[in-house]
Amino acid sequence: MSVQLTKEFLELKKKYLNGTASPDEIQLLEQYYDLFADEVNAIDEMTESEIAELEEYLKENITKRIIAKEKSVVPFYKRNLIRAAAILVFFLTGIWLLYNRQSQQVANNKPITHDLAPGGNKAILTLSNGAKVVLSNVKNGDLATQAGAQVIKHDSLLSYKATDAKISQVSYNTITTPNGGQFQMVLADGTKVWLNAASSLKFPTEFIGKDRTVELTGEAYFEVAKNKNKPFNVKTATQTVQVLGTHFNINSYNDEAAVKTTLLEGSVKVFSAAETILISPGQQAILRNNEPFLVRNDLDIDEVIAWKNGMFQFNDADIQTIMRQISRWYDIDVEFKGPIPNYTYHGKISRNSNASEVLKILGLSGINFTIEGRRIIVRS
Repeated sequence: MSVQLTKEFLELKKKYLNGTASPDEIQLLEQYYDLFADEVNAIDEMTESEIAELEEYLKENITKRIIAKEKSVVPFYKRNLIRAAAILVFFLTGIWLLYNRQSQQVANNKPITHDLAPGGNKAILTLSNGAKVVLSNVKNGDLATQAGAQVIKHDSLLSYKATDAKISQVSYNTITTPNGGQFQMVLADGTKVWLNAASSLKFPTEFIGKDRTVELTGEAYFEVAKNKNKPFNVKTATQTVQVLGTHFNINSYNDEAAVKTTLLEGSVKVFSAAETILISPGQQAILRNNEPFLVRNDLDIDEVIAWKNGMFQFNDADIQTIMRQISRWYDIDVEFKGPIPNYTYHGKISRNSNASEVLKILGLSGINFTIEGRRIIVRS
C-alpha cells in the first residue's frame, strides 16, 4: 500500500471519529478496510507516531461514540458512523497490536501474566475396538490398521488409505477435538475434512454400500471427493446434508441458536424432519429448532470459513457470539456480569493471538474483561 493511500486513510479516520464523515466517505472506509485486511504488509507503510496516533484516537473517541448508541434512538446515518467506529476498533487496533508485538519482541521478553494461549492441533481418535489415541502424543507414520484402511498420521493430518482387504461389515472410527483443538483428515474415499474445536466426526474406515455417511457434532469444513454413484451424507442432530462432490461448511454446535450449512462449490440437498431444500454456491441454509429452513444469500463466505484459515472474523457479530467462539478456541468459561452490551463488531484477527490481544481489541468498545484462571469475566 502506498504512503499516499495510508495518509488518506488516516485523514478519513479522523472524520469518522469526530462525526463529520459523509455517507460516501463511510463507504470509502469500508473499501480501505478491505484493502488493509488483504495486505499484511500495510503496517510497514505506517510510522510509529501514526500508529500511536491511531491508538490514542481510538481510546479517547470511539468508546463514547458507541456507548451513545444505547442511550438514544440512533438515525440510520449515525448508525453507520457507529458501525464504522466499531470497524476501526477491531481492525485498526489489530494492526496496532501486530506492530506493537513485533516492536517489543526483542525489547521485552517478559511473559504476559494472566493470559491464555491459543488452541492448536489436538484431537483424540477412537478406534473401532474402543481404544483411544491422543494424536498429539504419537509420532508421524502408520498409526493403526482398521477394517479396509491403513491409518496414517502426519503432523496435524490424519489419513485413511484404503487397502485391498475385503470387508463385509462397516467399521467406525471417531475423531474428537477438545476445546482448544482442531485437526484435519482425509477419509478413505479421498474426502478432506477440517474439524474445528469442540467437534467430532464419526465415519466408516472404508465406505461400502450405496452411500458414504458420516456423523458430525460441532463444526467442520468438507471437500468431498466426487462419486456420482455414491452420495456423501453428513448427519447432525437435526438435519442431513447430501452431496455428490462439493465444498461446504456445517456449524452445528449445541450452544448456537441454529445449524448453518454454507455452500462454497457445487450443490447440496439439506434435509430436516419437515422439508428438503437445495442450495447453491454462496448460499447458507439455516435451521432453527423445528422451523422451516431459512436460506441466506447476503453472507460473507470468508467470515464463515475464517476459522479454517486461522482467523477470527466478525461481520456485525454481537459479544455473546464472539465469546462463544473465544470460549471454544481458548478452552475457557465465560461469565457475563451486569447488562450484556447490544452493539456489534466487524473485523478480524489471527486465531494464533493470545486471548489478551483479542480482548484488548474488544475492550476498546467500553467492555471490561478479566482473566481469572481459565475463566473470562465480561463486564459492561
